[in-house]
Amino acid sequence: MSIWWSLHLRRDAASVPLARRLLLGTMETAGVDPDISYDLSVALSEACANAVEHGGGTARGGVSEAFRVTAYLDGEKCRIEVTDAGPGFPAASGSRPRPPVRPAPSDAEHGRGLGLIRELADHVHIGNKPGRGGAVVSFDKILKWREDAPLVAV
Repeated sequence: MSIWWSLHLRRDAASVPLARRLLLGTMETAGVDPDISYDLSVALSEACANAVEHGGGTARGGVSEAFRVTAYLDGEKCRIEVTDAGPGFPAASGSRPRPPVRPAPSDAEHGRGLGLIRELADHVHIGNKPGRGGAVVSFDKILKWREDAPLVAV
């Protein structure tokens, strides 16, 4: 079984629950375990919220730039990728690798999103789009299925 979809969304807070609901609906229909679906939906919400907040300025005419969400349910794994048109992540300098994401203080209102994504997903890649501005956050998780799952991989 393989399902994939891609959304081109406005950098607007209303886009975050739209992407989350589409992911949850897809996973429920396919028969993915609700705990796995929930973890991935929270990670997706964090990645989308980052794209909305940091994903670029306002384009000509006062219209916000967009970001893209792509989800693949393929076999036993789900991969999600969120890309934006913002400045991206700070580049590593020289031979020094990019510093790890530091945990935010527990009372902070911002700064916990990438750490949450890392905790909820099995594999996470955070980087910049090659050649053009923008960030790419992709993550995947091994799927578990409900007993009555209609679309279990065979």
